[in-house]
Amino acid sequence: MKKKIRNIGIKVKVPSKKSEDRHDPFFGNLGIRGRIFTGTVVSMNSAKTAKIEFSRLIPIKKYERYEKRRTGLLVHNPESLGVEVGDLVRVAECRPISKTKNFVIIERLEK
Repeated sequence: MKKKIRNIGIKVKVPSKKSEDRHDPFFGNLGIRGRIFTGTVVSMNSAKTAKIEFSRLIPIKKYERYEKRRTGLLVHNPESLGVEVGDLVRVAECRPISKTKNFVIIERLEK
């Protein structure tokens, strides 16, 4: 049976590798909604889960300067993308997959 590739509604490169993962936005039935972030994969300790980090600037009014802060997210890592530690990825919000995972990787930008 041939698996149909879904249109996720965002212009991203579709992975060539097929996947049987039901939480894959391209080959499963996981919908994308809400916020989109770009971050670096820091660790992949759990199965199908990756931790990403990205920096943001917070203004400090008193000193008229900015403070750099880091945010870490646990995201679902679909098998079809083949993401590794150190890759720059784009993640999108989805429905809750588990207690801590509310985001899924949709594109690998750099190795």
